[in-house]
Amino acid sequence: MRHDATTVDGYLAALPDDRRAAIEAVRAVILENLDASCVETIGYGMLAYVVPKSVYPPGYHVDRTKGVPLASLASQKNHMALYLMGCYGLPDEEERFRAEWAEAVAAGRAKKLDMGKSCVRFKRLDDVPLDVVGAHFRRLTADRFIAHYEATLRR
Repeated sequence: MRHDATTVDGYLAALPDDRRAAIEAVRAVILENLDASCVETIGYGMLAYVVPKSVYPPGYHVDRTKGVPLASLASQKNHMALYLMGCYGLPDEEERFRAEWAEAVAAGRAKKLDMGKSCVRFKRLDDVPLDVVGAHFRRLTADRFIAHYEATLRR
């Protein structure tokens, strides 16, 4: 479900109360653990977390006027989604993220992981182990992600 908001506040204000509460809780964890050189913005109709051009001047290869997307958070039609580009591109990070989520499920702190290549889908905040999300963002530094990004572009 694409939103037309051009600001983070506008995006959040447009959400139904239950979705807003869940998105704001996940967002708070992301912002608390996001590499200090990354920024939150709106991208492709979602909350976006990017390595900005001030940190990586070449920008995103798809649109050189934008920063490199690290993650996105969105309210979709049938679910909410956290798009983790670090899991998509870094197999060791995806493995670790999946293992930590499985531990949270085994401990009764989360619902079974519903994940595609990078998209973690969830219906309620209780489905998400916020500590696992925070740990992922602490590990995913801008330098680490950009090193992977540049290596991928050279292939």
